[in-house]
Amino acid sequence: MDVHVRGLGPAEPFLGAAELFETERDLQSPVYVDVQPNPDERTWTAHHADHHVLNISEKAARSAMARELIVHELSHMARNEEGHASHHLPTEEALYLALAGKSVEQRKIAHCYQIANHMKDIYADDITLTVTSEQKLLSFLESELARAVASAPDPAPWPNSRLLTAGADPEITAVNAAFALALAERHDLIGTDHRLYDLAHAAINDAPSIDVAAFRRRFRSLGEDPTTSEYRSALVELTRAYALDQSPQSHAADWT
Repeated sequence: MDVHVRGLGPAEPFLGAAELFETERDLQSPVYVDVQPNPDERTWTAHHADHHVLNISEKAARSAMARELIVHELSHMARNEEGHASHHLPTEEALYLALAGKSVEQRKIAHCYQIANHMKDIYADDITLTVTSEQKLLSFLESELARAVASAPDPAPWPNSRLLTAGADPEITAVNAAFALALAERHDLIGTDHRLYDLAHAAINDAPSIDVAAFRRRFRSLGEDPTTSEYRSALVELTRAYALDQSPQSHAADWT
């Protein structure tokens, strides 16, 4: 794997992540890493015909989760290279199909992008979890969800953000809880007494209109290699469930 680190950040986390990633996967195109001095800089990736770009803050690159975060982003690049539907279907296309002719709040539109990112993250983390620490990911999900539940509403999340806390709006926090549980359950990482369930119940109490159990099941059951049509249908369904409240209501305690 060809990784080029630009900026003032350390090279080791990126080279270490690449070495770890190569135990399971490889990338055909080179990766150019732009390390930004702004500690609030969002982590995002861009995919081009002959290379990938990873934008990350120096703070994130030096954090305890740096290697795992970088492997996660490399996993997105791998999904892009393999032509996975989750990383090639334009989110705007699915949102247009789901919401055409409907009046939807701007904040909910932003949240629908976050839901689309969760679906991409699930497929990326199917790769990530083959090479990285399960416990570090669980700790990350738990701390981010706890912070979101405890925080007051902020501006809507940046469309490509990895952070679960972005926005901290009670409704999208409830969906974030569903995502965290779904990812953990998809890989059999937690028991029924794990704190993520307590945090999810707190999120449900703050946003009773969101069917967390239904979102959790939808995220957890995403097929491993969907066709473009199947993936589009799943994203359209989740978008309508959130933005138009078209999901069947489930009992809050039903985690089956």
